[in-house]
Amino acid sequence: MEKLKINISGPLRGSVRVPGDKSISHRAVMLGAIAEGTSRVSGFLTGEDSVNTAKAFAALGVEIDGLGGSELVIHGVGLHGLKAPVGALDLGNSGTSIRLLAGLLCAQDFPITLSGDRYLKKRPMTRIVKPLSQMGAIIFGEGEKNYPPLQIKPCGRLKGIDYSSPIASAQVKSAVLLAGLYAEGTTTVTEPMKSRDHTERMLRYMGAEVNVERLSVSITGGQRLVARDFTVPGDISSAAFPMVAAAIVPGSKVTIKDVGINPTRTGIIDILRMMNARITVDNVREDGPEPIADITVEHSKLRGIGVDGELFLRAIDEFPIICIAAAAANGTTVIKDAAELRVKESDRISAMAGELSKIGVKVVETPDGMIIHGGTPFHAAEVDSHGDHRVAMSMAVAGLIAHGGDMVINDTENIRTSFPGFMELLESLK
Repeated sequence: MEKLKINISGPLRGSVRVPGDKSISHRAVMLGAIAEGTSRVSGFLTGEDSVNTAKAFAALGVEIDGLGGSELVIHGVGLHGLKAPVGALDLGNSGTSIRLLAGLLCAQDFPITLSGDRYLKKRPMTRIVKPLSQMGAIIFGEGEKNYPPLQIKPCGRLKGIDYSSPIASAQVKSAVLLAGLYAEGTTTVTEPMKSRDHTERMLRYMGAEVNVERLSVSITGGQRLVARDFTVPGDISSAAFPMVAAAIVPGSKVTIKDVGINPTRTGIIDILRMMNARITVDNVREDGPEPIADITVEHSKLRGIGVDGELFLRAIDEFPIICIAAAAANGTTVIKDAAELRVKESDRISAMAGELSKIGVKVVETPDGMIIHGGTPFHAAEVDSHGDHRVAMSMAVAGLIAHGGDMVINDTENIRTSFPGFMELLESLK
């Protein structure tokens, strides 16, 4: 089991780039694989999650040059060109991979099993099994909550549905839309709030007609996708770690270049600004289907705020590092509407509440979030990642301002799932 040791450091200064966006890297492979023609993808995330997605499509008969690297050439096979793999597809720790692949694969004419590591096998899949079954898919997992491995059997032609999702989830929405590509008629997904829209943007970029009306997204089955070249922007979820580090470490000023600033993902910027962080966003431009920019953060005295609703949804993956910012801020931060986090890589609410308590932060855990009483200096302790890459990196950032020795984070090999080179990036800023 890998460990990290973090010592208190001086100011963080400099300019860095973070790895490619994980959500977009997944979708680049998936849609490139079922497009007609050859797609060239630059800046692909070489973390384990997205590489596992690429390996899955290689197992499905898609030729991918450069597999394991950041520059991929994907030789698409079209909607109906995938082949039966030998054995189950192992998707490691990636919830995005298993949920989106379930939607894409449930109309294939061969049986398939989707599996993963011990953490993924604890994540319920009913939220996608239910709508896909309504479309006619034969899909099921273990037990009442359909834990992985997921079994998918040939079902013939799917039928389009009008699905009102009880939660705002890009994974659910994307799974249903990808199944809708193979379905007879039109498939519509309506959410209670707007989730991230990378799938819709990329489908359009590759030639599909996708209709968006307020909180509803529709696609008609049978549309062909055309291969395209594009560059994956830096992942704003990864950028959040140096952003918060710069905000809380005195004397710091850090610029993160070429970061994706999709409006459905920029909640972290808005939340930090509400907390009084000094943030500038420069060099805004479009690159393919996504907007990108350079983000500069300087140290400032943060203050506690309330975070809930649509604002929190736009920063759902950044919850652990937002907790660190809140714990370093003066005053109280109240986070609500976060119940979804109890079924991520870990129960992130419980995990962060427990680990913050270990470093001297007063935290009250609530059913859908937490109350953090910030402003008390952190003291170094031995903490645990709970098998969650974002918890591990968040506690490492906390270690930058912890007093009393080394901050030791246990079980940190999971960082490679989304942010290879994380510690090297922090070290480069010292």
